[in-house]
Order: sequence, then C-alpha cells, then structure tokens
Amino acid sequence: MVRRAFKHRPGLWLVALALIVAVVAGVWWKLAAWRPEAKDYPVQGLWLTGDEAEVSIAELPGEGASFVYVTASEGARVRNDGFTATVEAARKSGMQVGAVHRFDPCASADRQSANFVTVVPRDAAMLAPAVLLTGSGDDCRPRVRAEELESELVVFLNQIEMHAGQRAILAPDEAFEARYHFGARAERGLWLASDWLKPDYAGRPWELWTANARLRILAAVGPVHWVVARP
Repeated sequence: MVRRAFKHRPGLWLVALALIVAVVAGVWWKLAAWRPEAKDYPVQGLWLTGDEAEVSIAELPGEGASFVYVTASEGARVRNDGFTATVEAARKSGMQVGAVHRFDPCASADRQSANFVTVVPRDAAMLAPAVLLTGSGDDCRPRVRAEELESELVVFLNQIEMHAGQRAILAPDEAFEARYHFGARAERGLWLASDWLKPDYAGRPWELWTANARLRILAAVGPVHWVVARP
C-alpha cells in the first residue's frame, strides 16, 4: 500500500528525501557545531591531539578557548617536536596550557616518564599534566596482566607528578575504564569523553569533559576536540 502510494504520487518521494536530508543535516550540525553553553560551563578550551590539519593558535581565544592541552608524548618514543612552540603561542594568546601523555600499556613506566620529561619542562605555570589511558595489556607481547599494568601506571604517575609538582589528571576512555576501573579508584582528577552527553562511566565526578571530539571552528582546518571544565 505504501509502495503503491509513492508510485502514483512521485512528489511523496521528494518530500521523503527532503525529510531525510533535513535529519542528516541536523545530525551533522550537532556533530560539527555543538558545544556546551558558556553560561553552564564558563571555562572552555580544547585538546590539540596532534592529528589536526592546521590550527591558528592566536584565534582560539576568539572561539571561546581559555585553555589548551597539547599532546607532548606517546609511550616511550613518540614526541611532539612542536610542543614548545605551541605552548609559547598559546601563552602569547592569553591561554593556559597543559601537557598530555598517551600511556602505552606495553611500555615500562621509566621509559615513558623519561620520554615525557624530555618534552615537558618543569614549569609551575603549566596546568596539571593529563594522562590518556587507552588500549589494553591483553594486546601486548608478552601480555601484560592487569596488576602489572596498574603497577607501572602508578609508578609513571608518581614520576611525572614529581617532575610537574602537582597531581596528574587521568583521561581513561570508556573501554579502558570498563576493563580496569582505574579512574574510579584513583585519587586523582578525571577527564572523561562523551560527545554531547555528560559522561559518567568512571562512577565519580569529572573535572574535564571532552564534549565534542569533532567540533568545527573557524580557527582550525578540520575538527578539534572541545573540552570544558566542571564549574
């Protein structure tokens, strides 16, 4: 019956197509342009992961960013050679800056902390260092058991916190937290991620929230990770 109605009234196909386009456009707009209201979250910023095509640091405050986190190091070997220049540019623009390390479950704490401190200087003006927690020790060769991973992670945190002079903030993704429950138990601030919806997967309040990992802004070519601080 429905198919026959469309067959005899081709205009219905156009109406249906227009509705589908409108829905898709609405979803795309939300994905590309949505961010929490400034009245609800006065302190907003972003995380420069290193995957961005091009970002005008000087224009970020005009987009509403008062802080920026920059990926400094990953695991035991990968370093962001542009970290210092990005920090200087952000500060010149009036923003606070923090460093992010992507923790590798397969690498030792000593090697990873050495990598981090090589890139990130001792600087009391820096925001608390953030540690991105993803992946699983199950994927390592040889396999890293949960208790071994946690032991290395604690050692790593203690080492970079001594260097930074302040406690780190933990940024577990949902899969890591479901596997290890480290964020729920650690006595450190949390940085959680969930597009559009406030995250609760660690079971306790967060300090930072990646509210849209695909935000489009005029100051960047391509999407950026938009982050807000708990009021």
